[in-house]
Amino acid sequence: MLKLSCNGLDRVQSLAQCGFTPRPASLLPRPRPTALAGFRSPAARTGKVMAVVSDREGALVNRVEPESGTLADRLRLGSLTEDGLSYKEKFIVRSYEVGINKTATVETIANLLQEVGCNHAQSVGYSTDGFATTPTMRKLRLIWVTARMHIEIYKYPAWSDIVEIETWCQGEGRVGTRRDFILKNHATNQVIGRATSKWVMMNQDTRRLQKVSDDVREEYLVFCPREPRLAIPEEDSNSLKKIPKLEDPAQYSRLGLVPRRADLDMNQHVNNVTYIGWVLESIPQEIIDSHELQSITLDYRRECQQNDIVDSLTSVEPIEGAEAVPKLKGTNGSAIAREDKQELQQFLHLLRLSPDGLEINRGRTEWRKKAPR
Repeated sequence: MLKLSCNGLDRVQSLAQCGFTPRPASLLPRPRPTALAGFRSPAARTGKVMAVVSDREGALVNRVEPESGTLADRLRLGSLTEDGLSYKEKFIVRSYEVGINKTATVETIANLLQEVGCNHAQSVGYSTDGFATTPTMRKLRLIWVTARMHIEIYKYPAWSDIVEIETWCQGEGRVGTRRDFILKNHATNQVIGRATSKWVMMNQDTRRLQKVSDDVREEYLVFCPREPRLAIPEEDSNSLKKIPKLEDPAQYSRLGLVPRRADLDMNQHVNNVTYIGWVLESIPQEIIDSHELQSITLDYRRECQQNDIVDSLTSVEPIEGAEAVPKLKGTNGSAIAREDKQELQQFLHLLRLSPDGLEINRGRTEWRKKAPR
């Protein structure tokens, strides 16, 4: 979770480093500014942030006035949009969130998506003790679990970049909900990524899936766009493309992965972001060295618990409309450069329980050649 320091001076200094406010000239107390450049402070607002939701005819349906004034509210750089139907928040990329390329890792981005989704739910009065759970869900001990996640990254943010993420949710049939995301570089307003996810409801005690009831739908759909709004157009998109099961023998594998205690989330199972790291563990090193992840799609099929042992399997998948993906030579192979579309590499992935082979997760990744430095 990305938050500014709770110490007032640390907060001002952190913001100054990121260009949000002038650097303090001394350590002596000084008048508190009414607003930071680019953000609205609670003191600068004319009233509480409200989600005002109307029906198709414009009649007021619901009005939410979340309590404000908490320390978390003041430090969190996010708020509902004017129509109350989506939420935007800004995050600073920290040094411990970047990888070997000195840019944010895909796990960092996935964690930010999860964080902004939860903060969106909190901003309309939900999710005080879970991931975006409504009052009816908490009463019936129901939780949301990820069914599918698709992330596209056009340009990775670097250390100290400011990323603005907008998110919104909408209905997805009778069995779940959909949440979409758009990521922008705050300094340039350039779209650097998009994501979409599908969630289903599960009983926290029985761990069985459950259909979304009308009561729950009424609680959250009032905060959703009236018309479908998709972050990623579905035409010719991998976000909906079926992922076939990867059969043995896989070309690459990493066996015996064990969840850490830190991998468990508040829903008492391995957090969905952990699976991303496990999938990437079996990518050949030659691809890691020469390519960067362009998109990742994961289908979540079974929960993973703390005492489980996981195998990660990977094989090359031919790209439609292109020549066959070249073979990787040597023990682990070396990628053969291709021009334009031929420079893409695509892989299928499978996470399974060891030794019984029960399927946990299917995945697909696309990799593009790294830009010359």
